[in-house]
Formats: sequence, C-alpha cells, structure tokens
Amino acid sequence: MATMETEAARELQETKQAQFQITGMTCAACANRIEKGLSRLPGVASANVNLAMETARVEYAPTAVTVEDIVRKVEQLGYGAVPKERREDAKDLRRKEIRRQTVRFVISAVLSLPLLWSMAGHFAFTSFIPVPAWLMNPWVQLALATPVQFAIGGPFYVGAWKALRNRSANMDVLVALGTSAAYLYSLYLTLEWAAADGAAAHHVPDLYYETSAILITLIVLGKLLEALAKGRTSEAIKTLMGLRAKTALVIRGGEEIMIPTEEVVVGDIVLVRPGEKIPVDGEVVEGSSSVDESMLTGESIPVEKRAGDAVIGATVNKHGMLKVRAAKVGKDTALAQIIRVVEEAQGSKAPIQRVADAISGIFVPIVVGIALLTFLIWFFLAAPGDFGGALRKAIAVLVIACPCALGLATPTSIMAGSGRAAELGILFKG
Repeated sequence: MATMETEAARELQETKQAQFQITGMTCAACANRIEKGLSRLPGVASANVNLAMETARVEYAPTAVTVEDIVRKVEQLGYGAVPKERREDAKDLRRKEIRRQTVRFVISAVLSLPLLWSMAGHFAFTSFIPVPAWLMNPWVQLALATPVQFAIGGPFYVGAWKALRNRSANMDVLVALGTSAAYLYSLYLTLEWAAADGAAAHHVPDLYYETSAILITLIVLGKLLEALAKGRTSEAIKTLMGLRAKTALVIRGGEEIMIPTEEVVVGDIVLVRPGEKIPVDGEVVEGSSSVDESMLTGESIPVEKRAGDAVIGATVNKHGMLKVRAAKVGKDTALAQIIRVVEEAQGSKAPIQRVADAISGIFVPIVVGIALLTFLIWFFLAAPGDFGGALRKAIAVLVIACPCALGLATPTSIMAGSGRAAELGILFKG
C-alpha cells in the first residue's frame, strides 16, 4: 500500500513541458494575466508567457492536468492557445497577422484622413488648402467615424470586455475608454446640434470624431509595426532551422528511396552524396570523406570521416560517398537541441522583466484613476466648465499610457541579442 502511494506521489512530481502558440494578446497585462491564470491551474508547476514571441511554456504534471485543460484555461481567459506540435508554420501565422493588420490600417486611414482634414479647418493655414463645407457637416463626420470606431476598433471592445470579465484590465480597456469618450461626446453634440435645427444654422459645434478615429488608426499602425518587428526578431531561429536537410536518401528493402528528413527512423541507413547535408546524427558504416562541421564547431577546415566515426546532422559532406546509420533523429539531433536551447533562452525572463510584469498588472487601473483625476482638475480648477477641454486631457492620459513598451522592451531585446549571438556561434542557455 505504501509502495503504491509512493509511486503515485512520484508520478505527480514528474513533470512535462509543453509549448503553445498564444493568440489575442495585446499588451503586457494580457501576458501577465495568462501567466497567472495558468500558474493557478492545479498540476501546473510553472508558466512562462512571452509577449514578443507570442508563446507560452508550461511545466505541468501529466497525472494532474492535460494539454487540453491548459488550452481550455487560456480560452476561458479570452485568448487562443495551440500546442506547438499541432500549430501551423509560425511564418504563415505571422504573415496572416501582418496581412490582417495591414487591411485594418488601410481601411481606417482612408476613413480617418477626411476627418483629419476637417480638423484642419480650425487652423489658419487652411486658406491654402480649403476644407469643403460638406466635410464640416456633423452627419458626414459621424458616418466616417462610426465604421472606424466599431468595425476597426471592434477588437479593442472585445479585448476590453474579456479583460474586465476576468476582473483585470489591459491596453484594450484604455483604448476603448479613451476613444469611446471622444466618440460618444461628439455624438451627443451632433444630436444636440440637430435638435436645435443646426442644419439651418451656420454654427457647428466642436466635435471630436477625428480624435477617436485618428487614435484608432495610429494604434492599428502600431500593431502592424509590432507584428513586423516580431517577425524580424525570430529570424535567428529560422536561420538555424534552415540549416537542416529537407530530405534524406535511405536504403529500405534493398532500394534507395528519397523521403522527408522527418520520416527517417533510428537504424535507417542513409546515403549522403558529395556536397549534400547529412540529414541525421549517426555513425559512418561505409565510405570515407571530409565533412564541413563549421556550423557546429566553427572550425573551417573539414574533418576526415571513415567507418566508425560519428557525424552530426546539418554538417556538409564534401567529397566522397558516405553510408550513415541513423542514431538520433528529429528532436534528438544536436541541431534540434541547439534550436531548443536558443528558443528557451529567448523565452526566458530576465529579473528586470519580472518587475515590469508586476507593474503592468496594476498599471491600467492606476492610469484610469490618473485620467479621471486629470479630468476633474481641468473641469473644476484649471478651466472651470470646459467639458471638451477636460475630456481631451483625460483622453490623452488614457491613450498614451498603454503599457505595451513595458512588456515588449525586455523580451524583444533578449530575442534580438540571443538570436544574433546564435548566428555568431554563441549560445545562451538562460
């Protein structure tokens, strides 16, 4: 009985590690919330969410929690999670995200630029570039701003709702609050103007449709630039992956057949012709040649190989024909382990990042409080009764205080630095 209990306890202590592609994160507060949510899950020993790489690495006890449980928990928090072994190629995911953000930005910019032009109507230099009278019409401005606010800005409302539903706040809350305040106040002024028969009057109220529309456009542009930057920071991993041989010529049933490298199994005899990359780690069983191992050792002089010598996958056979018995394939090869070390180093957190994550967790509520305080000071003290002016100041506090830089600065630096080091042959384990 005691032996069974000890065995059960030992199994519970044994942990596995799984990686996930996370979708739907917008700022450091999102990553922080996912990390906390997963850490509270019974059976999860640790969770590390990387905003820049949009990945999560979870250490868990298989007897207490499953991969499906982890995915379900992330979805409950309002995000998406796909296990690494079942996800699409990362490059395709990145390309789709860049295309989506590009379309959003173009549509938003096309609708917002006329509003920006109408705003210029309040300045003296418009005598050189006159603003059409119809563009100053509140109904026209409402028609231009509404699609931007609710179609292009829709994901911000969804993200804000999910965050608030989980009793937290993120960048989406700030954007939704700031732009909605400008849009709804302008809508109120438009309806008031129409009720006072404003269409027949010359006076047009000061509207802030362009404020909400331009802010959403600029934030979407920021998301597009962020997606492009994230793609560039993972180039080192792509370069390492590009070193692998794509196919292997194996002898099966007395015949030579060409198969993808992933289908090679331990014990297969692989033929490596002159000039080809060795597809797997193994042992030479026949033939002799010189092999360029510079990708692994940095040594530019080829190393002589003959029967009984070990060879490493992704090194280059220079001259003779080699027959190699596969000893390590797939994730067990030296190159795969190097790639795993680089990925783990890029996904690890420096101590300063943990400080930034802690700040980002309470950042949004503090910013909302400061914005409210700013509004009250301007409305009651600095410019008594000037609701529009006080609202503009409060919106400015909300939209410039997005905590993205807090969560992106450190991991992006680690990714860029460790990736460049890997290209130069220096590997960081942590």
